Amino acid sequence: MNGQPTADVVDRIKDIPLYRTSIERGHFPILEKPEIARGFPDNWMTSHLSAALAAGEAEFVLSTGTNHARMQIIRPPYFLLKSYYRLWSEHPDLADTWREGCNRVSLTTVLATEHVARVNARKRGEEPAAEPDLRDRRLDDRTVYLNLRLDPDHWQRADVERMLAEIRDAARAHPHGRYLLDCSSSHLAHLVRKARVWGLWEGFPPPAAVVHAYEYTPANVARYLREHFDCPIVDLFGSTELGYLYYSDRGGDYRPYLHDMSVELLPVAPGSTIHSLIVTSVRNPFMPLVRYRSGDCVRTADGSTDPERITRFCGREKELLATPRGPRAQGDLDEAVSAVTSRVFLTRLHLEEPDGAVLRCTTFDASPLTPAESEALADAVGELIGRRCGVEHHDHLPVGASGKYAWLAASPTGATNPAPSPTSTSTPSPSPSPGGAR
Repeated sequence: MNGQPTADVVDRIKDIPLYRTSIERGHFPILEKPEIARGFPDNWMTSHLSAALAAGEAEFVLSTGTNHARMQIIRPPYFLLKSYYRLWSEHPDLADTWREGCNRVSLTTVLATEHVARVNARKRGEEPAAEPDLRDRRLDDRTVYLNLRLDPDHWQRADVERMLAEIRDAARAHPHGRYLLDCSSSHLAHLVRKARVWGLWEGFPPPAAVVHAYEYTPANVARYLREHFDCPIVDLFGSTELGYLYYSDRGGDYRPYLHDMSVELLPVAPGSTIHSLIVTSVRNPFMPLVRYRSGDCVRTADGSTDPERITRFCGREKELLATPRGPRAQGDLDEAVSAVTSRVFLTRLHLEEPDGAVLRCTTFDASPLTPAESEALADAVGELIGRRCGVEHHDHLPVGASGKYAWLAASPTGATNPAPSPTSTSTPSPSPSPGGAR
């Protein structure tokens, strides 16, 4: 499959300056993020887009980022949220909660909460409060955002009591106490741990379903959530610029969700079974993306480039680790760790010159690993990355400035450095919009 766009797609992009050369040549190369940013927004400007911006039907926003560059894009207001809601209404394990009018409580990064509060304050012509109240954290009549702290490990008992009370209010609004719990998986694991330690677990109403949609979910975290919630637990995969592309069923198998899209896979290096996700999408009418390298990495059931056989979204291409055995992704480290022990919660890999590494980790029960567990982890990770590896137990691993966790220490030797931030000539929204994306 060469990935070249169909005639229908070409017809829909024919007026966009960015694509003129490709249309003239009859060939579309891979679209990289720097090309999107070069000359932005003039390289995307059409009479249709100009009119939409003037009418408020299109807006500038920034994509989300963990420890890679954020990208400026143009899209319809609430583009990602509408993609989420459509998927919610159609998902085989979630659609009943949509039809029943269940409330959605969202436990994710504080940046998402702050964005919602800022938008609500702007509607009233006010500045957002330093700590937004429940009214300002309500996205619409179905969704409220809970988190008010950057690092979920720093939640105090009062934070947890407030969030649980707000969850109970959302549940009580439904005649059968049902609600959808939307989350960053690590944030929800922190909430469960703290509720149990402080004797608050009985006050945590069981959700009708759990959706994690904001960042990579480690296997041990997924297992921990399944142990505590007897309901469908679903992963959604998408991005700010694309919307949602895949979803898992309650058994963990991924299904494509590619209306107005197509996908191709390219090996990240010759012979590698890690693949780059290349997407053609006209779902966003103001920035249709043709053969766009999303920056995400996947693995397939048989190592092939068949997008129908994707089994794992394993991290970001910018965060791949070069090793003597080929590139390694976040999902590879996660698989090695979870195969040794289910006790590990968070991990971060630190590389040391010339050929060493240290895996720092926390545990769900806050107890250090046994010597046998540490030795087995050191062996497994060392074998994976081709370095001597030590293991350190920590009480706390800090979250990044984005509110997400990075699997590698910042700019490690041997890892690909993040690309420079794109330049632009317009004023974007200073925060990611809500709705959930990696």
